[in-house]
Amino acid sequence: MKRIIMMVLRNILFVPWGWFMLNKYAANVDRYTEGERYALLKKIDHKANVGGNITVKSYGVENIPNENGFMFYPNHQGLYDVLAILEACPTPFSVVAKKEVGNVPFLRQVFACMKAYIMDREDIRQSMQIILNVTKEVKNGRNYLIFAEGTRSKHGNHPQEFKGGSFKAAMKAKCPIVPVALIDTYKAFDTESAEPLTVQVHFLKPMHYEEYKDMKSTEIAAEVRKRVEATIQEYGGWDE
Repeated sequence: MKRIIMMVLRNILFVPWGWFMLNKYAANVDRYTEGERYALLKKIDHKANVGGNITVKSYGVENIPNENGFMFYPNHQGLYDVLAILEACPTPFSVVAKKEVGNVPFLRQVFACMKAYIMDREDIRQSMQIILNVTKEVKNGRNYLIFAEGTRSKHGNHPQEFKGGSFKAAMKAKCPIVPVALIDTYKAFDTESAEPLTVQVHFLKPMHYEEYKDMKSTEIAAEVRKRVEATIQEYGGWDE
C-alpha cells in the first residue's frame, strides 16, 4: 500500500486545496453538477498519480460514445482500477462498487463525489435495487462502470469469468456496452514498490443494443471478456 499512501499524502501535504475540495464536494455532492465534480476528481486524480509515480496511457478514447447513457465493463485487477479509468476518460461516469472498498481512504471520497452505488453482494434485495436504479439512471443519460468479474483477479492481467448478471442493467437500459481492457493496474497497490509504473487503459469499440439484443447475458459476458483478453494479449500484458 506504499503507493496509495504516497498518493494521499501528496494531496494532503502538497495540494491541500485539492484535498480540502475533495472532502467538501464529497460531503455536499448535490450542491455541484456532475461535470463540476468530475472535473475536480480528474484534477485531483492526476495529482495523485504524479505523487504515486504512475503514468496512465489511454487508448481508444474515440470509442467512448458521444451520447451519454452507456456502461463500461472493464476487467478487475484491484483498488486502483477506477482511478486509472478516471485519469483516462474525459466523460463523467459513476461506479457500482462492492462494500469492501467503500471505506478505503481517498477512494471513499472519490466514490462519494461520483455518487457511486456501494453494493452488498450478500444482500440480494439491495443488489437488485441497485441494478434497477442504475438502469433508470443510464436511461436518463448517466454513465456507469461495473466490474463483471465481481471481484478482482488474483492472476494479474488474466481476467476471471465475467458474470452474466453484471450485464442485466445494460440489457434493461438497452445501452451501449463499452469493454475496457486494463493492463498492469494491479501493480499499483498490490506490490510494495513505489518505483515508476506505467499502466494501460484501452476503451474498446462499444457493443450497441442491436448487436447484443438476441444474446443471453452469459453470452454477452463471454464476448466482452473475449475482447478484453484479446486486447491484453495484443498489447503485451499476457504473461503465460
